[in-house]
Amino acid sequence: MTGGTAGGRARTPHGAGAEGQRLFVGGDWVEPGGGHYEVVDPATEGTVGWAPEASREQVRAACAAAREAFGPWSRTAPEERAAVLGRAADVMRARLLPYAELAQAETGATTGTARGMQVGVGVARFRRYARVEPAEWPIAPQVNEAGPMGRAGVMGAIAVRQPVGVVTCVTSYNNPWANPAGKVAPALAMGNTVVVKPAPQDPLSVYRMAEALEEAGVPRGVVNVVSGRAVGIGEAAVSSPDVDMVSFTGSTAVGQRIAEVCGRDMRRQLMELGGKGAALVFDDADLASAVAGIGTTFSFYSGQICTAPTRVLAQRGIHDRLVEQLAAYASRLTVGDPRAPGTVVGPVISAAHRDRVESYVELGRKEGATVVTGGERPPLDQGFYVAPTLLADCTNDMRVAREEIFGPVVTVVPFDDEEEGIALAGDSDYGLIDYVWSADVARAFRVARRLRAGGVGVNTVGRNMEAPFGGFRKSGVGRDVGSYALHAYSEVQAIVWPG
Repeated sequence: MTGGTAGGRARTPHGAGAEGQRLFVGGDWVEPGGGHYEVVDPATEGTVGWAPEASREQVRAACAAAREAFGPWSRTAPEERAAVLGRAADVMRARLLPYAELAQAETGATTGTARGMQVGVGVARFRRYARVEPAEWPIAPQVNEAGPMGRAGVMGAIAVRQPVGVVTCVTSYNNPWANPAGKVAPALAMGNTVVVKPAPQDPLSVYRMAEALEEAGVPRGVVNVVSGRAVGIGEAAVSSPDVDMVSFTGSTAVGQRIAEVCGRDMRRQLMELGGKGAALVFDDADLASAVAGIGTTFSFYSGQICTAPTRVLAQRGIHDRLVEQLAAYASRLTVGDPRAPGTVVGPVISAAHRDRVESYVELGRKEGATVVTGGERPPLDQGFYVAPTLLADCTNDMRVAREEIFGPVVTVVPFDDEEEGIALAGDSDYGLIDYVWSADVARAFRVARRLRAGGVGVNTVGRNMEAPFGGFRKSGVGRDVGSYALHAYSEVQAIVWPG
């Protein structure tokens, strides 16, 4: 396996020996205690490379190395920490194409997604936290009003942010660049040290990120990467006494287990979990805009994204037209080799996940849903493909309308009036991102304010990357992105003195 290029020169990734990738622990590239396992290209079913399987002892060593490095790194001037992030972004940008090729091979993303939304967003996030405004480091001084002790009791006070400490970052498989970058960059900017445990399906890209940070001059032990398929690897990274905080992106079920471990030791958490985004489409909506937005569920990461508008709530006046146009939209999408220029929908991550998505489609049939389009495996010789699938005649109590499928599957549930639409949207275990389409902007914002979700898109599925990101209910705990991530990876300390 080859990694990136710098200035057009072919190069071998640091830590990638003849037998496979090495772990990154305490500033050294070390052979994994558990050997290696195959990373499979979901489009070709061929071998991308060999990922390291860490031992529990090596995970504990990574946490200990991060603990030892924390003191010096946290006392490093913020400007110096930011400079490391900036240099790392430059390394990643110089190798964008080969890094994107690796990400594409690991995830099955289309070329545009791998370059722009995976590596490109990863680079942008490192650059964002390399340009932290000075005002974001301390919170503005706050002087108390006179208390019960009178003017003599007035105290000066300043609230400052302190790094949390050692952060274990457990990342998702759908984006091995943007997701880890969104954790690692702000955590390092605030003076924390990190142990990254990437998803087992696509860990090789995360080692390239570590390589870029190493070349940028990050001190030994500040960044550590340990991977593995065994559940015990993640457990060791979460439960280590050297860890102060866990930042996790993944399923709600796994997040709940992590939260139980963290709760026992009062460990800080940042949880970005599952979603079943409701998309309320009112009778007066611009249907072309709604179809294009909802249609991203079929194409963007092949539906493997928690923010997707997978649960469409359609007002009855436009229900039939919306179903018809969504079906036509889905049927026009090209499914196949993600490296081909015209491909819009690539594979899902694995054969096991393809089987899971297909089982939900079959469940929908049994529950009484109508498969309007899709529902059959695409006629391709290799790869883990799922056809864009639209399920109509759904009710909100069906499992396909309540559970996160994480694939290119959209359900449609009708509603009569605004109150019913809001009630149906709220009848969910999740609350990550919801959506509203209506030509009446006042109504759209009124409805948005009543939705129990961490974010609401009004006539759009776009995101503002400075806006807080996170969910209500079982969709997570805490907020990150932009300056909110700096809050997430820091504690607030009050320093008080006589006025």
